[in-house]
Amino acid sequence: MTWTTRPRSDRAGLAAIEAGAGAQIVLLHGVGLRSEAWNRQIDALAARYHVTALDMPGHGDSSVRAGVTSVSDYTDAVLAALEGPALVVGHSMGAMIALDLAVRAPDQVKGVVALNAVFERSAEAARAVQARAEELDGVTVADPTGALARWFSTDDTPERAACHDWLCSVTQAGYKAAYTAFAHNPGPRRADLARLSCPALFMTGALEPNSTPAMSEAMAALAPKGRAIIVPGAAHMMPMTHPEVVNAALLDFAAEVLL
Repeated sequence: MTWTTRPRSDRAGLAAIEAGAGAQIVLLHGVGLRSEAWNRQIDALAARYHVTALDMPGHGDSSVRAGVTSVSDYTDAVLAALEGPALVVGHSMGAMIALDLAVRAPDQVKGVVALNAVFERSAEAARAVQARAEELDGVTVADPTGALARWFSTDDTPERAACHDWLCSVTQAGYKAAYTAFAHNPGPRRADLARLSCPALFMTGALEPNSTPAMSEAMAALAPKGRAIIVPGAAHMMPMTHPEVVNAALLDFAAEVLL
């Protein structure tokens, strides 16, 4: 599987990869990435559903937007791009947005999947991620070495190479804005998780050091219709590195919620 760039359409000012037909599935990527990070999910899901993978503001082919400074601002952009109720799937910061969307617009979300989602970071982890955000100047290309080390092993794989290219080519102002919003958001509030009305799947890798299995399990316990899946041998870029397991879980969940 290659990570080549796909054609885009426009969804309320956000660039989008669209494929397939039927009930709606929306995919939201993480900081510094682009919709091609979902290539393996797009191909698997589009055989049964209409899949829309959105480029977040300042990422991929979506332009930087003034005043987009918080996770809720990114949620607003996604909400405007929705075309009817959907299963919303987010990875990393995309998971923050997906959960925020499910809380704020429950009539638009039939189910939500949070992959590698953060929840109540420790004080040490919060300081570390906020310090990394402070180092970004929005102009200079940020050294991707640290991020890639957290996301992957040291092995030189096509997935690692693709993420390296995306991190080096992302609009730096957009990257800084998104990373700052991500760094200063601790994840969903307990009260919000407790009032999620739709089915919710929380999935992360057993080797994930930041969006830990304990976080996913805690969120699943709080959500009334929550469940958790921990993927053995997987770390942060689970949708890219473990697509068979992720796709099987997404297809099972979609068959349940997209009736």
